[in-house]
Amino acid sequence: MARPLRITYPSAWYHVMNRGAGRRAVFKTQAQRHYFLSLLAATQERFNAEWHAYCLMGNHYHLLVRTPEGNLERIMRHVNGLYTQYFNRSEKTDGPLFRGRYRAVLVDAKAHWLALSRYIHRNPLDAHRCRRLADYRSSSYRAYIALEKRPAWLTTHYVLAAITQRDRPARYRAYVAEGSDEALCAFYARAKIDPVLGDVAFRAKVLTGHRPHVDLPELNAVCVRPTLEQIVSVTCKTYRLPPRRSGSPHAGGGSPPPRAAWRCICVNSWQTCAWQKSLRPLAWRVMPVPGHRFAKSGSDSPAIGH
Repeated sequence: MARPLRITYPSAWYHVMNRGAGRRAVFKTQAQRHYFLSLLAATQERFNAEWHAYCLMGNHYHLLVRTPEGNLERIMRHVNGLYTQYFNRSEKTDGPLFRGRYRAVLVDAKAHWLALSRYIHRNPLDAHRCRRLADYRSSSYRAYIALEKRPAWLTTHYVLAAITQRDRPARYRAYVAEGSDEALCAFYARAKIDPVLGDVAFRAKVLTGHRPHVDLPELNAVCVRPTLEQIVSVTCKTYRLPPRRSGSPHAGGGSPPPRAAWRCICVNSWQTCAWQKSLRPLAWRVMPVPGHRFAKSGSDSPAIGH
């Protein structure tokens, strides 16, 4: 069986879905649901994933995600793999949990993110899993309408900004109550769902290798990781050590740059007994850019990514 088409590039948006093998339940307990959400939070830190909406049903899930680094496969391999292991341990079983690889629909976000978020959030109601969406606790809908605190890893302001400037939670609630877009429902009702959700121009761009983007400066700003030399330089400054090079390029006979940088950090840390110290100051010095994922939020300090 051929694998589904995967189109990946930095800052792409996707509607990601997966269903249990044989349509069996993949979320049986609240602990399992909480663990799945903890994996989404972890991928924000580890892979810079940006989650905009989610809905966990009994035997499947829906996710709306943006990938600033174009790494959807790494993100979903982490989520599905670790969750399958956890589920099998908690249920004392083994084997595949999902029916196969996840399905990812590449989305023309600016044209569809509002209607798509409504489609995702209405799933429990349309599937007769609840009478009132506000009572369904396994989706991001309650955070959107301000019935519960938004988790730090969930981004809601882009979708809500498409509603209005005032009283956005209430207006979004009214918008969702109007029902899903008919064209969108027809798109997902097909026997074989198209891998691209967008107009002819958008499809032409992505299918010919171009990289369209949403014309919002703050949205297109991709997280830039520090270079190896920056990491080594900041390490030396933090622990007041003489400047050191991370090592010559591998082709020139030295260690591969990642290994050389890691060795330099370990040696410096050992020399100053840094194992007993927090590495948080190092993260601040490596990337103290406002708005960056290492940037301070409230009174909480950041931690170095995994």
